Amino acid sequence: MSTAPADVQAQEAGKPLFEIGIGGGVGYVPDYPAADENHLRGAALPYVVYRGDFLRADRDGVQGRIYRSDRVTFEVSLEGALGSSADDNDARQGMPDIDLLGEIGPALKINLRKDAIANERIDVTVPVRGVFSTDFSDIQYRGLVFAPDIAYARGGLLDRDARFRISAGPIFATSHLMDYYYQVDPRYVRAGRQAFDADGGYLGSRVQTTLMVPLTERIAVFGAVRGELFSGATNDDSPLYRRDVNLSVGGGLTFSLYGSSSRATGVEELLD
Repeated sequence: MSTAPADVQAQEAGKPLFEIGIGGGVGYVPDYPAADENHLRGAALPYVVYRGDFLRADRDGVQGRIYRSDRVTFEVSLEGALGSSADDNDARQGMPDIDLLGEIGPALKINLRKDAIANERIDVTVPVRGVFSTDFSDIQYRGLVFAPDIAYARGGLLDRDARFRISAGPIFATSHLMDYYYQVDPRYVRAGRQAFDADGGYLGSRVQTTLMVPLTERIAVFGAVRGELFSGATNDDSPLYRRDVNLSVGGGLTFSLYGSSSRATGVEELLD
């Protein structure tokens, strides 16, 4: 029987504190919210994972924990989304492309349930993020997004280290971001596409689920499905609003190139 203290055992059982790898994936995703065209997009990028108590960076994003208690975490987080070409979308022909988008801002996370035995948790997250776009030549501010959600996460579904998550919630955005998606300036008017000035408000609601399953100590596969409902959205009378429901599917794999000998302090990062 081991005589190591419980906290040392937890550290030894944890994952590497620092990890570097490469991930690649492909998805069939809509060109923008409420678009009626999807396109296949893929990417392969390096990733860095840091499983610290106050700073965490993983495949889901970056969180800087400003305050943390047993049930409440206040953090700064980052999100992102791929852009789309106007030339490949009939509704936006002749208009500017939608560039790569990034989001940054504070988020309050409240844990409603945490079960270490079942390795599952339920959280409510309330984020407010600034949105920026880039075509890699400059960066433009695109407004604010407010996207609270409730999420259920569970580990060990198909494998001890497998991670499953499903979340749902509404999305609200300021007029600046709505303009980016739905505004039609007079110079872009054509038959079937009248001028339109978008307003801030309700953008839509989203349900998304992800599953990551390790195949080996270094290789993991993941899949994701996202459904979005835009019925009743503030700008549903825009000529660029084409469909009430969007569906996205995607998947890929990650390959860990390096993991530090130092371990994260939590046995299960899902419950950390």
